[in-house]
Amino acid sequence: MLRPALRHPSSVLRGATNSFAHGQSASFRPLATAAGPQTPQELLPLAGIRVLDMTRVLAGPYCTQILGDLGAEVIKIEHPTRGDDTRAWGPPYAKYTHKDGSGESAYFLSVNRNKKSIGLSFAHPSGVDILHKLAKDCDVLVENYLPGSLKKYAMDYETLSKVNPSLIYASITGYGQTGPYRSRAGYDVMVEAEFGLMHITGARDGPPVKVGVAVTDLTTGLYTSNSITAALLGRMKTGKGQHIDVALSDCQVATLANIASSALISGQKDSGRWGTAHPSIVPYRAFQTADGDILLGGGNDRLYGVLCGRLGKPEWATDDRFVTNALRVKNRNLLEEMIERETRKRTTNEWLQILEGCGMPYAAINDIQGTLNHEHVHARNMVAEVDHPECGPMKLVNTPVKFSLAKPSIRSPPPTLGQHTEEVLRDILQMDQVVIDSLREEGVVA
Repeated sequence: MLRPALRHPSSVLRGATNSFAHGQSASFRPLATAAGPQTPQELLPLAGIRVLDMTRVLAGPYCTQILGDLGAEVIKIEHPTRGDDTRAWGPPYAKYTHKDGSGESAYFLSVNRNKKSIGLSFAHPSGVDILHKLAKDCDVLVENYLPGSLKKYAMDYETLSKVNPSLIYASITGYGQTGPYRSRAGYDVMVEAEFGLMHITGARDGPPVKVGVAVTDLTTGLYTSNSITAALLGRMKTGKGQHIDVALSDCQVATLANIASSALISGQKDSGRWGTAHPSIVPYRAFQTADGDILLGGGNDRLYGVLCGRLGKPEWATDDRFVTNALRVKNRNLLEEMIERETRKRTTNEWLQILEGCGMPYAAINDIQGTLNHEHVHARNMVAEVDHPECGPMKLVNTPVKFSLAKPSIRSPPPTLGQHTEEVLRDILQMDQVVIDSLREEGVVA
């Protein structure tokens, strides 16, 4: 049976007795059982968890956004005048409706929903003191500074674990807390290049290319959020927090997946770039149509036969050159040329209609607007409209996870810089208004 962790006032188990400390077993007690029915927000899995978000750009904010989507209260620490670096990464910007200025960058808006923003300067001792108080009252801290950078502010794990033994402290870096590259700044595209992904991405005879989104940042954010939730579960058993060390380089190596496994098992050099094709399944790639492209996946002999029938060439299924996948791989170039001669005769939409219901994997290759306006995307509520406090109504990509009980959603739009400074200082740290005003005048907070 799970036991409640040593928790502090921000936690789900506010005021609960820590039976684990006395060697007794106790089950997890949900929120608000005595006060009546739970609200939709209280039903979210991480409701009651408080996160101190000391990250910027993409991997870290993506991680903390996931935690916020799942119900955590996320307090984002930003430079009091510049804010998160990505606030300036535009155009495009969502224009302000009530003041001058360029607006909020689309980049920042993409990874900062469900958060509170506090503008805070590290350079002032009072700012460091505020960070210490917040860390003492949080369940999770996520940061993405170079190893050792936060030690001078006494915000390193070794220091904070003494102040708050139950703190889950996650560090996201380019190359990790150890190893010969630990002091290097980590950027997605550099890690894609150095750790294999760029080498296997691109056209068969073309140069290496980066993935269209910063996928290593995103997978690192996913790994980190997953590890944090696991650490929170672990804390329920032990009562202790821990330090989580997540590196873009490690995550990139891990997500080479079957490609890395094939190289390790065979000991052979990898087979390079394949564009949209599959190295060991044919046909399995994009083909040109009369007006675009369509991806076809004849993943086994039966599905290959289905494709032949829909192409109007049933005889190809029994052709001695193509009857098995091994033969199709051997004669890849010939078969793919034959297929593309047929697919070019019709439009993408005509092929979609011909292939409808056939049971074989197929898909149109859509651009981004085509994706965001796709009927299935809308049916799954993956685009949501929110009311931003300075920019008015705007559309954002929604959280992708659906729960049967809880309803993760965009509860609050991405914050303006320092939007919640006073709220956090007053309501969480119980600061007097005179003190808050003094801190603002000194440039400690904004």
